[in-house]
Amino acid sequence: MSRFWSSLTHGLSPYVPGEQPRMAELVKLNTNESPFGPSPRALEAIRGEATDTLRLYPDPQASALRAALASYHQVRSEQVFVGNGSDEVLAHAFAALLKHDAPLLFPDITYSFYPVYCRLFGIAYETVPLDQAMQIRVADYRRPAGALVIPNPNAPTGVALSQAEIVSLLEEHPDAPVVIDEAYVDFGAETAIPLVASHPNLLVVQTMSKSRALAGLRVGYAIGHADLIEALTRVKDSFNSYPLGRPAQAGAIASLEDEAYFQQSRARVIEGRERLGRGLVGLGFEVLPSSANFVFARHPAHAGAALATALRQRAVIVRHFPAHRISDYLRISVGTDGQIDRLLSALSDILGSP
Repeated sequence: MSRFWSSLTHGLSPYVPGEQPRMAELVKLNTNESPFGPSPRALEAIRGEATDTLRLYPDPQASALRAALASYHQVRSEQVFVGNGSDEVLAHAFAALLKHDAPLLFPDITYSFYPVYCRLFGIAYETVPLDQAMQIRVADYRRPAGALVIPNPNAPTGVALSQAEIVSLLEEHPDAPVVIDEAYVDFGAETAIPLVASHPNLLVVQTMSKSRALAGLRVGYAIGHADLIEALTRVKDSFNSYPLGRPAQAGAIASLEDEAYFQQSRARVIEGRERLGRGLVGLGFEVLPSSANFVFARHPAHAGAALATALRQRAVIVRHFPAHRISDYLRISVGTDGQIDRLLSALSDILGSP
């Protein structure tokens, strides 16, 4: 610590991102990146922006991208906000919408950026425990709240809520902002975007990092009532008016225009997830039902930390969380067929399976 730090900085416990290791012949299954590349049309559009125009600032409103997203999701452009990855979009939502007299509610096992943002922005919060099956129980949110943020599917569990359950949350809290974080929604969950038209308190956040394989481009967005979008824009323009560069905007638009590639890639990930789950069950793991591009699993006879260490020794990296209730679980991203084979073979070796 430094004497030049502010009191805020002294009190922060920053979010710890997934490791990006450099190892020979690595099987990297720890950060939920797509095992397949982006749309070729997106890559072509990104390369097309590598011209003299990079000396010029990008459109601060990202008007063309917002129009493309509005058309894709069948909403109006003024209902769309874009930012530098969904983490930045979420940060703006926390600052713009989620600080109230009553506490913010979110699950006790969830995306670990949420409590970090609460500390950063001085937001009082309460966590709501998942049930014994590691699922969000909507009835537990029938309590006073200033706002809610709910990931769907949840992370790191991968378990999803139905659209009807989201409606119940919205109707229980009609006067509170409700943010639904849909980073993994394209892999099997129901999106809440159609509910925006009838629920002015709903903000839905999505990303192009996962299902569109553009994690390195950093494009996230939110869809909601125009009043909520204006609040995010006011925060953005008080922080950084140009969050998305020209290549990012062009690549994101091209990805939206290549629906066939998106659907094909998404289907391959879902198929890989089911294959991965079956393989883990065959090795004696308990696997939670996942609607994401990862699985959350534990072995009843082996500690999660020990398994993660043993896998690392075999150049296979998965995510282990030492937190209470989930310390024996591993979060394993869906890889290619070859990567899944390497993982299952390594686990079979570790467990001494035939």
